[in-house]
Amino acid sequence: MAEGETKTQTNTALTLVVAANYGGHWDMCQAFKKVSEKMDTGELNRASISEQLISQHLSTAGLPDPDLFIRTGGEQRVSNFMLWQLAYTEMYFTPILWPDFDQNTLQDAIKSFKSRQRRFGHTSEQVLNKLNTL
Repeated sequence: MAEGETKTQTNTALTLVVAANYGGHWDMCQAFKKVSEKMDTGELNRASISEQLISQHLSTAGLPDPDLFIRTGGEQRVSNFMLWQLAYTEMYFTPILWPDFDQNTLQDAIKSFKSRQRRFGHTSEQVLNKLNTL
């Protein structure tokens, strides 16, 4: 890990997050506890609770939500990984096992991602209408 950090410390085009010993349920619970503690002290009230507030208390606060989630090994589930953050993430599932995941497999995932319309909770029609008004 240290060697990887050193080799990439000046890179700016991509954000890579390594989530070791991470669980989505744990992350949401600890965020809710932090918000609850702030409510107990009067720093926050019920009306101030929002998606943005919850996001600010997750372990990934300050990082962008993932654009692409790649799951290897033939599994087609997120397995308690970034449950909050994956809401509008594009999913790519491959039967390729992680040790065999190579540049060609990554290119396949990126090609699939690029072929999709990112809607972020809107319908295709809403996205097209928004584009037409720009």
